[in-house]
Amino acid sequence: MKGGKGMDRTKAFLGRGFAFPPRIDPATGQFVMAENEEDIRQSIYIILMTRKKERAMLPDFGCAVHEYLFDVPDSAFAVRISHEVEDALTKYEPRIRNVKVDVDRRRTDRGAVYLNIHYTVRATNNPNNLVFPYYLEEGIGEL
Repeated sequence: MKGGKGMDRTKAFLGRGFAFPPRIDPATGQFVMAENEEDIRQSIYIILMTRKKERAMLPDFGCAVHEYLFDVPDSAFAVRISHEVEDALTKYEPRIRNVKVDVDRRRTDRGAVYLNIHYTVRATNNPNNLVFPYYLEEGIGEL
């Protein structure tokens, strides 16, 4: 069953917001919107990419993952970064729970570690995961 503007009413409670990065749909001339699980995934990306103190009105918003940029990617690094990500997502994304982060350090020779983020969407009880590439050297790549 569809609701207004194509949003599935069975998942309407998961949210709808501007897609990230913000862009205009050339066919309609309107902002592209993200809905449901995609809105949650984009919110996670925004939380992880926002440095603490970057937002003047919400200085605690974001994740301090960037503070580990030049750390040696050893097992202690993996523990610190997984706790940082879990804490930030638990605090700033209320639509998810049971957040667990596994740090894949097998590609450090390419200047990256991969954060395997596992979580459950509260409203649907559906498990989800996403892989977030964390580059150890600035300017190597993007998501």
